Amino acid sequence: MDVITTHINADFDTIASMMAARKLYPGAVLVLPGSKEETVKGFLLQSALYALEMKKVREIDFSKVTRLILVDIRNSSRIGPFRDLLGRPDVDVHVYDHHPEEDADIHGSLEVIRKVGSTTTILVQILKERGIPITQDEATVMMLGIYEDTGSLSFPSTTVDDYLAAAHLKECGASLEAVSDILAKDFTAEQIALLYDLIQASKAYTVHGVEVVIAEARREEYVGDLAILVHKLRDMEGVSVLFAVCQMGDRIVLVARSRKPEVDAGALMREFGGGGHHYAASATVKDATIFQVREKILATLAGKIIPRRTAADLMASPVRHATVGNTMTDVHYLLTRYNINAVPVLKDGEALGILTRQVVEKALFHGLGNESVEDYMNTDFETVGPQEGIERIQEIIIGKNQRLLPVVSDGRVAGVITRTGFLWFLHDVRDVVHPGPEEDIPAEGALARRKLIHNLMGELLPDRVYGLLVGAGEVAERIGMKAYVIGGFVRDLVMRNHNLDVDIAIEGDGIAFAEAFSHEYPCRVRAHHKFGTAVLVFPDGYKVDVATTRVEYYREPGALPTVEYSSLKLDLYRRDFTINTLAVRLNPGVFGELIDFFGAQRDIKERVLRILHSLSFVEDPSRILRAMRFERRFGFAIGRHTQNLIRNAVRLELIARLPKPRLFSELELILKEEEPVGILKRLASFGIGPSLHPKITLDKAQIALLEETSEILVWFSLLFLEEKVERWSVLFLALLNPLDPGEAKKFVAGLGAGRRLREWVRIAKDEAPETTYRLLSARVVSRKFIHDCLNPLPTEVILYLMAKAKHNDIKRYISLYFTQLKYVRPVITGKDLLDLGYPPGPLYKQVLDEVLERKFAGELSTKADEMSFVLTHFPRH
Repeated sequence: MDVITTHINADFDTIASMMAARKLYPGAVLVLPGSKEETVKGFLLQSALYALEMKKVREIDFSKVTRLILVDIRNSSRIGPFRDLLGRPDVDVHVYDHHPEEDADIHGSLEVIRKVGSTTTILVQILKERGIPITQDEATVMMLGIYEDTGSLSFPSTTVDDYLAAAHLKECGASLEAVSDILAKDFTAEQIALLYDLIQASKAYTVHGVEVVIAEARREEYVGDLAILVHKLRDMEGVSVLFAVCQMGDRIVLVARSRKPEVDAGALMREFGGGGHHYAASATVKDATIFQVREKILATLAGKIIPRRTAADLMASPVRHATVGNTMTDVHYLLTRYNINAVPVLKDGEALGILTRQVVEKALFHGLGNESVEDYMNTDFETVGPQEGIERIQEIIIGKNQRLLPVVSDGRVAGVITRTGFLWFLHDVRDVVHPGPEEDIPAEGALARRKLIHNLMGELLPDRVYGLLVGAGEVAERIGMKAYVIGGFVRDLVMRNHNLDVDIAIEGDGIAFAEAFSHEYPCRVRAHHKFGTAVLVFPDGYKVDVATTRVEYYREPGALPTVEYSSLKLDLYRRDFTINTLAVRLNPGVFGELIDFFGAQRDIKERVLRILHSLSFVEDPSRILRAMRFERRFGFAIGRHTQNLIRNAVRLELIARLPKPRLFSELELILKEEEPVGILKRLASFGIGPSLHPKITLDKAQIALLEETSEILVWFSLLFLEEKVERWSVLFLALLNPLDPGEAKKFVAGLGAGRRLREWVRIAKDEAPETTYRLLSARVVSRKFIHDCLNPLPTEVILYLMAKAKHNDIKRYISLYFTQLKYVRPVITGKDLLDLGYPPGPLYKQVLDEVLERKFAGELSTKADEMSFVLTHFPRH
């Protein structure tokens, strides 16, 4: 059975969406999970025109539901009893919605999510695309849904698609007169009295500089259309942010309206179990008083009001700049080194002009490389102060087409805002609107996409780590710096993976920050002044890395980077993949704000691994091996362009240029992954093996050996849970199998491997083959002989021998050794022999060997057995 349902407290948009959805799912049953808005009730009960045939929840046999179609909702907390169907493997879920993304969102096999004014618009578009006819009556209902959610196509959230959907419905015969009659319902006496009480009990509060009005009222019985009353109150009083708190019977009904980008009504109502848009939302609360609700609203606002963004928030600092003494060639080098497209020209900190890449490259084309920048810089430019608002910045960068905007404080350039950076900001807060008193902010409006993850941090991080990050932000704030947690820690936090390797980046001085932090928290500082980094070492050994935000450039492919201080954005741009470029602000007031300059959240959601720029593998070929590792670990797919760049880097043999210790480090990390053989197969698909060594081709035979090695390691770990073995080293020995002894030892030495691994390679290549030969050539292979052959070898080498053995006898001998022989020892010792009166000497070894052989044969089990055997077979005289 197919069921179409929506959220509790359905409105016209949900009813219209359900009607439209049934045309896509003709046999589906329509069910409301909870109560309807009063206007909707009246519409359904009084209008005989529209027979919607709504079922009640109690009429539905949940065991027979095979497909759940959700319209105008994707939040699992607002679908009532239908939440029990989520997660059932036999129930397919389809979702149609236009609300903003939330953490509790439902995901289904089909998701149609579009940023339009109403969900009805989405479904009307689909009906039109499929050529499904809409009757006149149906068109009127659907028009009613669109008109209600878009304020008769007047709200700023209204899109072109809403107009087009309305036009199509008008063509289908929708009656605007009927729509107007239903929406323009006259107020009852009870509603007018309630509106008067709300006006009289309104009180203004100021939170973080934003004026908020809370209106309160009490009624013994339910009064309908509260949302319309609140809308009327807002317009009458000219209020930008309004919360109506109405006690009706045993519950409190909340309605929120916001015209301010700083206040997200939907986010605040979600704190009360409700939901909605940035500009309009509602909730119902039980078991609380008006006073408790009011206090919670104010407390929640204090944490959720978004500070207005200024130039200081958007600017990059420190500034990459030219000086009046530079030539055009100097500036071209500067632009290329830092991968930027414009620079200010400064003199004693003052901005005199701006130079763009196009101007510089044309100058070089015409042979003007040695000319002064003063002759060609653009001196007609605007500047702003650090507290300038977004509107002015947008006017200059977009309206006046100024590519680079200097931010000036006390006559000196404190930072710059680039056009690309500003466009990224607009993308993150798309459809940004700074409203006048007559406008609403759409759900996807100004700063609505600003993502706070402090709740997620509190949920997933141990209290100690969470408190440490809070403390880091507070220390940075006190010393005038900005602190961020960055990199893989944030990536895994967003993906809900366990990772407590904290990396803190400081815009300022990382070492000075670390010193200040150590004065307030019990830790010592290990500083590296050359790189501006430090390590905070706590008494229990826990470590936190601290770095000054920096930029790296490479003098040649594969070389170690040269480091210079930079802004956070440039610091993140030097990283390997987009998914590793996330950062979280730690300073008070913005704690927990997720920063995403390069689309990392999108790539995580799409499960795609992408490089940041086309020369990334040229600058650091080790990223190729890292790409294979991350792809397998996270279950991602390497993006098409990134794959092409990998193939090009392999063709240019860039991996061979890597310093061998860096290559070894990446190989070790690959072999330590949960599925290393899968990663090595991926390396083989790109032909990377010979880049490691000409004989490591990773052909079918080598992959088969690696797979066999992996299976034997699983077998060993299951049998001997407490025996520690370096799994990755066994795989490394298998990887070197094609190399002859001299090549293998030379290769490992060049990699800078540790002494123990070098010794294992030597044993595997020099001694292990002799062991195999002895076992296969012996006429009689006793248990003692097997033990004596294998016992001198490290466990890792024996496991490698077992994997590569082509003769089943070798596998059988090694299996016997591990399961029955390796841990057998004589109970008696040399001291026991001395106590028995045997003089020390070669006899001791002979006696103990004989005892061990008899134990292998099962003839001796206790110490008394061993003592008796010795006295019988080795007379003391």
